[in-house]
This record gives sequence, C-alpha cells and structure tokens, in this order.
Amino acid sequence: MDKFVKLTGVAAPLPVVNIDTDMIIPKDYLKTIKRTGLGKGLFAEARYNEDGSVNESFVLNKPAYQNATILVAGDNFGCGSSREHAPWALLDFGIRCVISTSFADIFYNNCFKNGILPIVVSQEDLDKLMDDASRGSNAILTVDLEAQEITGPDGGRIGFEIDAFRRHCLLNGLDDIGLTLEKATSIDSFEKATASSRPWA
Repeated sequence: MDKFVKLTGVAAPLPVVNIDTDMIIPKDYLKTIKRTGLGKGLFAEARYNEDGSVNESFVLNKPAYQNATILVAGDNFGCGSSREHAPWALLDFGIRCVISTSFADIFYNNCFKNGILPIVVSQEDLDKLMDDASRGSNAILTVDLEAQEITGPDGGRIGFEIDAFRRHCLLNGLDDIGLTLEKATSIDSFEKATASSRPWA
C-alpha cells in the first residue's frame, strides 16, 4: 500500500449528503475482484448520461477537476452497502483523501485499508473547505497527515483528529498484510520453537 504522508492536489467539491456506496460505484461494476479499472465507474450514474455520453455538468468531468486527488463531500459519506469496491474506485480514479463531517463506519474503515485518508471536520470547517474547493483550478489543498493539518489555497489551516494507530498505518503504507509481515521474524521464531517442542504436531 502506498504511504500517505503529505498530499497536495486539486480538491473537488461534492456538496451532497448521504452519498452511498451505490452512487460511488454502481452495482454493475461489482463483477470484478480486481482493484484496478474501477475508476471509470466512479460515480458512473452521475458522470455519464443514459446514452453513455459524458455529463459535462458533473464536477469530476469539468476540466479543472478531472485530476482531483481530494474530495470535499457532504455529511454521511459512504453510507449504504459495505462494498469495498467503493474505496477501490476512488483510489483508481486518483482520490487519496475524502473530507466530510461524517462517514459510514464500514466505508471509513475500508478507506484506511486501501490507502485513502478520510478526514472528519466540523460543519463550519467543511463550509470553508467547500468554498476553497469551488475555485476550480485554484482549488489546491495540502493535507499533511504528520501534522494533522489541512492548508487551503489562501494559507488558512484546519486541524483534524485521527486515531494514532490508523495514522501510523497510513504514514508507513501498512495494510493488514503489511502489519502481519512486520511480525514475520517473531512468527518464524514461534513456528520454529513450536516445531521443536511439539515435533508430532
């Protein structure tokens, strides 16, 4: 998993509450277990018209936001079914950070396991960031995980809280497998000791 230390990039505004995982990645895209290639399906029902043409009014289709790496969204982001394809689609599109006032628990946990930083802020701070994100190509935010701080295009700063263990995992690029491999030496020693003391096992 890629480390997340500091991210500077375009922030796209999505001022919609209760964005569920079906909106993030519609069920038609759930036939694969691959983590790649899902970016094209991100917000597909909003990004494309019924005839398959691009909906130019959707924020991620606008030239200024096509390379967005940060999403500033409304309350209760990621609610609905517990599909891990949702963070996969965000990541494959290029989104590494989502900022909202609250997240659905399962989606929130899945983000950390896939290298995405979900940040919870107050409504007042979200309003400021949403305004920053509405500046088109000037909507540049810097998210510093070490300092736990978001810096806006005008230099304004907003702090955020995050669980220390999850912060450690993101800073070091550790998913569940990576955490296990950190203990590889101890696991190997345990297995050798067990084999020696219980050869019949």
